[in-house]
Amino acid sequence: MIKPIKMENPIVSVLTPSYNSEKYIQEAILSVQNQTYQTWEMIIVDDASTDKTVAIIEKIAAIDNRITLIKLASNSGTGIARNTALDYAKGKYISFLDADDLWKSDKLEKQVNFLINNNLPFTFSFYDYINEEGNLLNITIEAPKHLSYKELFFCNYVGNLTGIYDADYFGKISISLTRKRQDWMLWLTILDKIEVAQVVPESLAYYRVRKNSLSSSKLALLKHNYAVYRFFHGYSIISSLCLMIVFLFTQLIIKPHYVKAAI
Repeated sequence: MIKPIKMENPIVSVLTPSYNSEKYIQEAILSVQNQTYQTWEMIIVDDASTDKTVAIIEKIAAIDNRITLIKLASNSGTGIARNTALDYAKGKYISFLDADDLWKSDKLEKQVNFLINNNLPFTFSFYDYINEEGNLLNITIEAPKHLSYKELFFCNYVGNLTGIYDADYFGKISISLTRKRQDWMLWLTILDKIEVAQVVPESLAYYRVRKNSLSSSKLALLKHNYAVYRFFHGYSIISSLCLMIVFLFTQLIIKPHYVKAAI
């Protein structure tokens, strides 16, 4: 029973890149359509899919004018897809949902209320893991309730599918074109301006853990994390390697305290 969202019911822009997502895209769209907060637009940028993804989106968009499909002529990567969606976004708030992830039905209602009631330009939430079939893995990823820039610097506590920011406050923030850790760099850019972010302390989304996903392997991500320190922040090779040691300590020792497994 949350309802009161004022400020003329601001539009939330949902940015969704898609590529060969025929297995999941309909469910992702439905999770947005089922939101208790209905003032949203969903901009899906298809990155030259070769399966039935586009046909599925077109069929849904034909009967829901809040959904816009943009088709890229060639496969260009998620960075370009997200930035293309951002160019079309008209909402006060910018949010993100990948084609294989899901939102709980009250996600937007709770987060927009949280932003307005606390006069915040950015927030995020906890989220749950599901497997490729959509079954709960009984794992919830939590985060510090007041996330500082320093904490974020050594560990990305913000799930991409949960972040939402005020474009009137920050402007539209372009996404990095690097292959991975785009979301981490985005949140670092935001926290560099506000220093501390408040989390909605409950799970509002489902992150799908896929076997062939690069992000499912922490070891595979190390080179991408190193690149954030080396090229995004501009540290030397030695400094970046030293920062990676602190990153690994945080990832292995501190972050697990925020991973809650159901007993």
